[in-house]
Amino acid sequence: MTLDTLIFIAGVLHLGLLIASFLTPQVLDWRRELRSLHPMTRHLIWVHGTFIVLTIIGFGILSLTCAASLASGDRLARVLCGFIAIFWLARLAIQLALFDARPLLTTLFLKLGYHGLTAVFTYFVIVYGWAAMLSANGRLP
Repeated sequence: MTLDTLIFIAGVLHLGLLIASFLTPQVLDWRRELRSLHPMTRHLIWVHGTFIVLTIIGFGILSLTCAASLASGDRLARVLCGFIAIFWLARLAIQLALFDARPLLTTLFLKLGYHGLTAVFTYFVIVYGWAAMLSANGRLP
């Protein structure tokens, strides 16, 4: 399997993450949980969430439409892939070190979803990290 195919798959997975993004407010009952916050704080959380969703959509579309370019080893491709890898590495680190989702993982569906997200984030770090490290000749610098 080639790197551009792995990046294309990552694009599909990015768009698949949108399912989890849209389920999160419902699963975490944000309407009730955020009600007690100051309106500015509540709106800020929703706006930040929206921008994260837009970022994920952007990563997905770039990966689907420009997979070969992202795998090319060109400087811009390497920098962009490095940014995406760092983005997902940070998200993975937060998931593993900070989030304690155990009280919320009350069904098999939620448990599979949570661990599936961990696997997807790991895939992103590996694929985009690999693409970021490859030079234009397909070798590690």
